[in-house]
Amino acid sequence: MISFKDHFAQTLTRHLWLYAFLFILFSCEKKNTDNGNYSDEYLAIQAQADKIWAQNDADRSLHFMDSAFHRLPNPTINDRFRYYAFNYIHYQKLKNDYNKGLVYADSMLAMANRSVNPKQYSMNYAEANFARGDAFFELKQYTDAYQSYYQGYLTGKNYVNLRALADYTYRMGMIMYKKGHYKLAANYFKDSYKTAGAEAGSKPDFVSFYRRQELLDNIGLSYKHNNENDSAIIYFNKALKLINDNAKYFPDRKLHLDMARGVVFGNKAETYVQKGLNNEAIDLLKKSIAINLQKGYDNRDAQLSEVKLGQLYLNTNQTDLLYNLLQNLHNQLDSVKNPDAQADYHRLLGNYYVKKNNLKDAIQHIQRYNVLKDSIAQRASLLMETDVNQQLANYEKQHEIEALSNDNKLQVIYLYVTIFFAAMALVIILLVYRNWKRSKKDVQTVHILNGQINQQNAILEKALAELEKSSQEKDRILRTVAHDLRNPIGGIASLTSMMADDEYTEEQKELINLVKETSINSLELINEILEATNMASVELNLQNVEINSLVSNSVELLRFKAAEKGQTILLETMEKQQDLYISREKIWRVISNLISNAIKFSPTGGTIHVKVAEHSGKIIIAVKDNGIGIPDKLKDQVFNMFTSAQRPGTSGEKSFGLGLSICRQIMEKHNGKIWFESNANVGTTFFISLRVTPINAPANLPQQLSEPTA
Repeated sequence: MISFKDHFAQTLTRHLWLYAFLFILFSCEKKNTDNGNYSDEYLAIQAQADKIWAQNDADRSLHFMDSAFHRLPNPTINDRFRYYAFNYIHYQKLKNDYNKGLVYADSMLAMANRSVNPKQYSMNYAEANFARGDAFFELKQYTDAYQSYYQGYLTGKNYVNLRALADYTYRMGMIMYKKGHYKLAANYFKDSYKTAGAEAGSKPDFVSFYRRQELLDNIGLSYKHNNENDSAIIYFNKALKLINDNAKYFPDRKLHLDMARGVVFGNKAETYVQKGLNNEAIDLLKKSIAINLQKGYDNRDAQLSEVKLGQLYLNTNQTDLLYNLLQNLHNQLDSVKNPDAQADYHRLLGNYYVKKNNLKDAIQHIQRYNVLKDSIAQRASLLMETDVNQQLANYEKQHEIEALSNDNKLQVIYLYVTIFFAAMALVIILLVYRNWKRSKKDVQTVHILNGQINQQNAILEKALAELEKSSQEKDRILRTVAHDLRNPIGGIASLTSMMADDEYTEEQKELINLVKETSINSLELINEILEATNMASVELNLQNVEINSLVSNSVELLRFKAAEKGQTILLETMEKQQDLYISREKIWRVISNLISNAIKFSPTGGTIHVKVAEHSGKIIIAVKDNGIGIPDKLKDQVFNMFTSAQRPGTSGEKSFGLGLSICRQIMEKHNGKIWFESNANVGTTFFISLRVTPINAPANLPQQLSEPTA
């Protein structure tokens, strides 16, 4: 009986869209760190264990694997699966402990059911079922074995897993071979070889390669038992060629490669015996025995080859060689149990004693042979009595019944879903119709509102145009007034400068100096007004300027002004020279203004830091002081023209509130930025940034409003 859980894989692939939403929902809620691969730590352990195994020390390899695996902090599902598979191979294939092998196969199946993605599930679930089937088969529990094989086949079929399909046909070939259906077995082996070759690619992994050479050997055996000796030899030679051609890919697998050659030599020798080529057969059997009698090799196969060689010695009356061979075989059977070889040992020894006319010993060994052979035949009869094809057909029918049942359940679900969506569609149509009726009135309302908005937009556009015209008129009046005042005030400044050198009383000189200072301040204000109002229309005189030199020049010119207040200016420039395509005069004006402000608002004896650096393709110039800082309430006003944020310097210096506004306009025309960071009573740092533009850049740089950032 195939359970619904076992059938789940096929249902999932056939109706994947139905489960996609649930998969996405749960994947959003829980993130699984296991992506279905092996961890790097486990792969290193596996590689070392394989290396020890290849050194003909399987027990030490298993001990290393056990101790190293249990030290892994967070093994993945694949790590655990392969660990159990490693133990399964050891106990099933090497120790012939099939009960323990079944325990590890069950553990492999448990890990496969915890797979995190379909690909991992298809590979591991099929492999686990085949391992489980092999264990059941050796335990003579053929019904359970066939069911496990069928589950592996079903997984390979549903997920298009070529390796699983190849493993299935391989096992079907083995069953047919053991039941004596050699021609059918050969066809299964050929199908498995073809499928395994398509799955392996140009350079197979060792497991795939080893299975393919075994399949060629099995095809040869099937032809040998069917008395098609020439075909058998062809496939034995193909197996040997495959081993030799691929040996270069697996230099650390010499033991397994030699062991495979030894098995093929022994099987090929049987074909030579059937063809009457006894000498060639003896040579091959000796090669096979010499290889697989070594410790860690396939000793059981070596014993069977010794039986074949003993039969040849018996047939050719080489009794002394036969007796020596049987004595060696007897010693081997004490440590490596092999029921088939044990039975044939007694048969050959009995025939040996017949030739020596020792009938008493001959009868004793012949009787022992008959007892062992009856036991072997009885165990084999269990396999012969099972009809594997009928059982697999029953599994297939049961599977189809469950598939139809599940399809009916799904069809009912689809029907309910369809009714639900039809009802929802009807509700949506009704809602759309109701909203359409309501929307007609809403459209009229929106149309009226759009008209009002358009009217307001026209009024705003007219007001904006008038405001722009008013601003231009304001700039024109400012320029006119400033220009008309500059000449007379300049004359007053010049006259008072001359008068200050003449002989006057102290009171008169004080008044003259007051007029002089006032006129000079007025001229400075007029010049800044003219510069601020003309900035938008002035074309920049752009040229390549070395920025380190420009900043250094500005600092040196202002050191004297700083020295008047006992201040120090520290300059840090870039290590390399950097040309910028800028207006030397305007950028010098910005740098000088920032340094002058730092001098103005820093205390006597203070230190001003000026730094030039490159960051993300831009040149950043920073001017830092430890002055009075800018209060939070004034920070958003410092770049405005005639700002109310203007304050006198620490020594009473005048401030007109135009310098930073002019600096911002200059930076905008250079497509640069200006901003600051400040804390009241701690100090202020002003920054300007200029892009590093290529030489001979176009003069008409795009205008961009700088956005101060903190």
